[in-house]
Amino acid sequence: MDAHADGVYRFVLKHIRDRDVAKDIVQDAFEKMWRKVDTIDAAKSKTYLFTTAYHTLIDYTRKSSKNSALSEVDLKHHSHSRQYSDLKEVLNRGLEQLPEIQKTVVLLRDYEGYDYAEIGEITGLSESQVKVYIFRARTFLKNYIGKVETVI
Repeated sequence: MDAHADGVYRFVLKHIRDRDVAKDIVQDAFEKMWRKVDTIDAAKSKTYLFTTAYHTLIDYTRKSSKNSALSEVDLKHHSHSRQYSDLKEVLNRGLEQLPEIQKTVVLLRDYEGYDYAEIGEITGLSESQVKVYIFRARTFLKNYIGKVETVI
């Protein structure tokens, strides 16, 4: 638990931005994992935990009706044109604009360090789908941030 709790919490918190709900989701994921502890391969325990947290997170967001499709997002409306000195703040705002699945794969890849196959296993996507979603998310973030000069 100590080895993975912080990573799962960061992953969930980046999605929902509510510390209390993130803690509840992480706790639920550990509870579900504990119930199946006898059937889980120890080498795959971290992947199982992230998969469980991901599915719990999806259930929560569906209940909260916070999902939006990329087709519903006006990219020009969400583009970034102001000058910032904090790239992390700009990236966090950009992440909030992404569809849930793109946000998930980018967070798992760039924040948690999973490879494409592991992300596919966690999300139930094929490796090629994971690559496509990561590409689309990074392209959106690049366009959202704009030129490096405006960020620095």
